Amino acid sequence: MTTLVLRWSRRNPLLFLVVAALLWWLLYQSLIPASEALVAALPVERDSHLGGALQFFFYDTPKVLLLLTGVVFVMGMINSAFTPERTRALLAGRSEGVANVMAATLGIVTPFCSCSAVPLFIGFVQAGVPLGVTFSFLIAAPMVNEVALALLFGLFGWKIAALYLGLGLSVAIVAGWVLGRMKLEAHLEDWVRDMPKIATHYDTAQMTLADRVQAGFDSVREIVGRVWPYILAGIAIGAGIHGWVPQELMASVMGKDAWWSVPLAVLIGVPMYTNAAGVIPIVQALLAKGAALGTVLAFMMSVIALSLPEMVILRKVLKVRLIAIFIAVVSTGILIVGLVFNRVL
Repeated sequence: MTTLVLRWSRRNPLLFLVVAALLWWLLYQSLIPASEALVAALPVERDSHLGGALQFFFYDTPKVLLLLTGVVFVMGMINSAFTPERTRALLAGRSEGVANVMAATLGIVTPFCSCSAVPLFIGFVQAGVPLGVTFSFLIAAPMVNEVALALLFGLFGWKIAALYLGLGLSVAIVAGWVLGRMKLEAHLEDWVRDMPKIATHYDTAQMTLADRVQAGFDSVREIVGRVWPYILAGIAIGAGIHGWVPQELMASVMGKDAWWSVPLAVLIGVPMYTNAAGVIPIVQALLAKGAALGTVLAFMMSVIALSLPEMVILRKVLKVRLIAIFIAVVSTGILIVGLVFNRVL
């Protein structure tokens, strides 16, 4: 079956995309009745804590997986034009300020995961990209990526997605600029600082539509295949919050009136490790139970932008003091964002 689909996508990629989009839409529209039917078939009351939790899980699991698969496929096709090599070439030789904005923006569409942090960092340094600009990219790429934006749009609408996009880019741009102004190159590991500079280039060969469809399949296989356990874990936690956590308790701990909620959310989020697909179902449940938007966004940003595995990997190229400064600057930016939005909204 898989072989037939792949063969068809290469033979007639445009027709394949049209049919795939139609099937995706039909499946998406059937999620609510299907989840309600599943709960009705079980020996539980729909209005009970367990019934609410099960409906949340049965609805959100296929919904998030469908959104993730569709977005990753489309962005895989788009990302085939934004390789890491091309990104380095676009940023090399740029001055700070404008380059920070470019780096953060490119982080949205450039394929990135924690395991690629070190080779990307080394490539940027060798290409002569300023350190602050490199940090703007490293902050934006995991935090303001297509997966996070698409899931936020699908679950909360365009206003929340646009708000997160603006906040995430602002944190990445300002934090990168501040780190660049601090002149921290001496805190790179010696072997990284002493590397010779190299000229940047990238392959400009044109890809066919069939090649881009194949790139979409490859992205789905790599990304969805890697993150689906986090999705299930995140939705299970979200279902538990949705079914059993009292709204009054959540409002008292993470509501606008609790001054400590944003600092606590950042402190909890920094040492945690998950990705956008895993944390967004938790965010959905927290907001539904009365948590303040600024607090929840601060929690989400700290979890995604400052993951512990990425810090461990970056230790290969950064000295401990620079990692500590990096975490402090980004955490401060996230903290300010959360506090301001809790005050304004």
